[in-house]
Amino acid sequence: MLKGKVAVVTGAGRGLGRAYARAMAAEGAAVVVNDIDAGVADETVALIAGAGGSAVAETGVIGESETADALVARAVAEFGRLDVMCTNAGVLRDRTLRNTGDEDFDAVVRTHLRGTFTCGRAAVRRFREQGDGGRLILVGSPAGQRASFGQTAYSASKAGIVGLVRTWAVECERMGVTVNAVIPTALTRMVATIPGLGEIVEQVEQGAPVPEHMRRGGLGTAEDAAPAVVFLASDAAAGITGQCLAAGGDRVTLWSHPTEVATAVRDGGWTPETLASIFPSVFEPHLQDYTLAPPPGAETGGR
Repeated sequence: MLKGKVAVVTGAGRGLGRAYARAMAAEGAAVVVNDIDAGVADETVALIAGAGGSAVAETGVIGESETADALVARAVAEFGRLDVMCTNAGVLRDRTLRNTGDEDFDAVVRTHLRGTFTCGRAAVRRFREQGDGGRLILVGSPAGQRASFGQTAYSASKAGIVGLVRTWAVECERMGVTVNAVIPTALTRMVATIPGLGEIVEQVEQGAPVPEHMRRGGLGTAEDAAPAVVFLASDAAAGITGQCLAAGGDRVTLWSHPTEVATAVRDGGWTPETLASIFPSVFEPHLQDYTLAPPPGAETGGR
């Protein structure tokens, strides 16, 4: 599906990023593999090359404009162009609000949100120069859609990324550039801290199959999420933009965007008293659920 295309995948040394890079290479794309760790980036390149694919490694800290520009420049220098930018790189600092320090917050936001911004900007500049469209595939998370206890910085970053999807889809439409988010759910090291999942993650990493009830519920391997990325990068998805596609295990879902669910209008505006008088009948029946169901097999309760 991707023969002749050139892709950049950030944070592709391990986990989901490695799965995305390998899947796109298997479909014919040449891939620039980014990671902060040169060793694991080289491992991903070796895996792609060993399967007959084409890839190069470009190390660098995601979040810096210089890194984003270097990734695009490397794609052009090695393969002649850029068609796909997949912004996967991220870090975690799992702490509740009262325990989240400034450095924790800044580290997560800088990698996830600022990194998505800088890489997206660098890619769009190149797409515009080439003049024949392109694909931005931003990596979100269920934590950016609903509540995720103990993930203040991560949730804020992933929600912000979905905001970028909507805005960039509008801005880039005339250039033929599509902008979508993948919302992956996979048994990786990132979810191993969730009570009840650590042992399953370890077993799967050692080659055990994912339990069927987890797969049906949307949890599988990193490789299970990769087809969604390949699809969005392909010509088959040329008319799809501004969307959030979730993929995990045996399940694929499309997330909705926020919409107004109840409205009241009053001549002359509102006072606190008049708002209080109508709220129970007009708005309370439509109050929204903000929680996220726990992953299949996970224990419930706070972390």
